[in-house]
Amino acid sequence: MENEKKQTAYSAIQPSGTFTIGNYYGALKNWVTLQDEFDCIFCVANLHAITVPQVPAELRQRTYEAYALLLAMGIDPERSLVYVQSQVHQHAELSWILNNFTYMGELSRMTQYKDKSQKQGKNIRVGLFDYPVLMAADILLYQSDIVPIGADQKQHVEICRDIAERFNSTFSPTFTVPEPYFGTAGARIKSLQEPEKKMSKSDQNVNAFVSMLDDKDTMIRKFKRAVTDSLAQVKYDPENQPGVSNLLEIYSCAAGTTIEEAVAEFDGKGYGDFKLAVGETVADALMPVQDEFRRLLSDKKQLDEMMRDNSEKAAYIAEKTLRKVKRKVGLL
Repeated sequence: MENEKKQTAYSAIQPSGTFTIGNYYGALKNWVTLQDEFDCIFCVANLHAITVPQVPAELRQRTYEAYALLLAMGIDPERSLVYVQSQVHQHAELSWILNNFTYMGELSRMTQYKDKSQKQGKNIRVGLFDYPVLMAADILLYQSDIVPIGADQKQHVEICRDIAERFNSTFSPTFTVPEPYFGTAGARIKSLQEPEKKMSKSDQNVNAFVSMLDDKDTMIRKFKRAVTDSLAQVKYDPENQPGVSNLLEIYSCAAGTTIEEAVAEFDGKGYGDFKLAVGETVADALMPVQDEFRRLLSDKKQLDEMMRDNSEKAAYIAEKTLRKVKRKVGLL
């Protein structure tokens, strides 16, 4: 039926640094296509960002940049809801309530908590321990049906489902229990310097990742320095040639070709020519996104208006859920 209600898809990303091509080709580009199939809600999760130390002025600026980048990539505020988390107070309120339906053991088993807490030393922040509950609140406020994720985020959706089911069974059905959505697998873009690791915007080696906002010369320089091997053949073999295979993944994403077509294109070519072609192709593919990003960011007043309009829409939906929750737990 044409008028059949679409399922709601919820996704969020932290403004903890400029997005990389790993973020883009691995997930964000797929967000754009999700708009055709689902009612999409996208969030710039700046409350999550403060679980680690931040410079306030830089966090504010990165929040604007993240919002503008999502729009520049093709997230359409006429078709989707795209808002900033801290502008919708219901997230923090529901998170506090859900803390009382979450167990310490569940949170202590979270893999990302274990990994990130090691970097914080002895003074581990409560927010870092507790952030899966805020993440659950993000998802449950909007009665989300699906949560598009990568394999490394499956644990977060599982704890969200556990919290929702626990609340529903304690009182009565209140939350939609969301399903993880893997959809079309995004490319698994790896570090240019350590191709056995995922590309990360927090990598200490700036040559290991390519930012969405790097200029063309910077991109080409980083690709020229990318780790390859001594086999001198452009072949897709992630086990034996991880660096070359990673560059093939990136090239196929930017050029819109298959891996097989990319391998055929560079058959007999040297690594120098191959790496230069990858850099130029990525830079050219991202140029329209960068141009639109700069246009959007140049008009902060327009961005503020869009943020405000979308946060008001988000708050309207979130408040309906929060009112139900408050009534059921006995809060005035």
